[in-house]
Amino acid sequence: MVTEPRWVRLLIWGLFPLIGAGLVAGLNGLTGWLVKVPWAPLKAVAKFVDDVPEPGATLGAIGIGLAAGLVVAVLAVHERLTVAVAPDRVTLTRGDGTVRDIDGARVHLVFLDGKHLVLLDVAGAELARESSDLEAEPLREAFEAQGYPWVAEDPYRAGYRLWVAPVSDLPDAVNVLLTARQKALKDDKTSYAARIRTELAQLGYVVRDEKRKHQYWRRVTRPAVPGDATPTP
Repeated sequence: MVTEPRWVRLLIWGLFPLIGAGLVAGLNGLTGWLVKVPWAPLKAVAKFVDDVPEPGATLGAIGIGLAAGLVVAVLAVHERLTVAVAPDRVTLTRGDGTVRDIDGARVHLVFLDGKHLVLLDVAGAELARESSDLEAEPLREAFEAQGYPWVAEDPYRAGYRLWVAPVSDLPDAVNVLLTARQKALKDDKTSYAARIRTELAQLGYVVRDEKRKHQYWRRVTRPAVPGDATPTP
């Protein structure tokens, strides 16, 4: 099983709350100055905070910062990925309890595409594309130990084409989906973008993004089996 080192999880739970407390406490110290600046935003809020007597104001700010940091830590832990590799199955588990099982017999190639773990079938369709901060070497060792072919980079990378609406040799339905997905990425609607990626995979198209701004597409020799498309945008 490949997961984040224990020290990373401890760092998340310890560092994020401290950063939150420090930032909010620092902002609390600026309220007196903000009240005196004519163009400062949220002057009413700053005045309200400035009127709170000490040490209540500082203690309250630290408490709010700690709570905000804990929320960020919870979100980070929920997003972390654990990869369990067996000869007949690959199991991908998120910190929020989401589990995906992939039939090992269908996995043809495995590689990292930036921060994404990618599993392809024999036709080049994506069985999974999962974002994570897991290191490449432990992942490679885990997959190779169970007999899965690991490659250094995407063998289909040269086959991707930049999508700029509309692409004349793409079906209308694909152009419509890519247009909707481009807007979803721009609006940071990641779950909706994920659903559209699933629809595209079922039509036989693989999509990869650059900085959530540009979409690149390629066609596979056959549509992916429903349910195998990636759940992440």
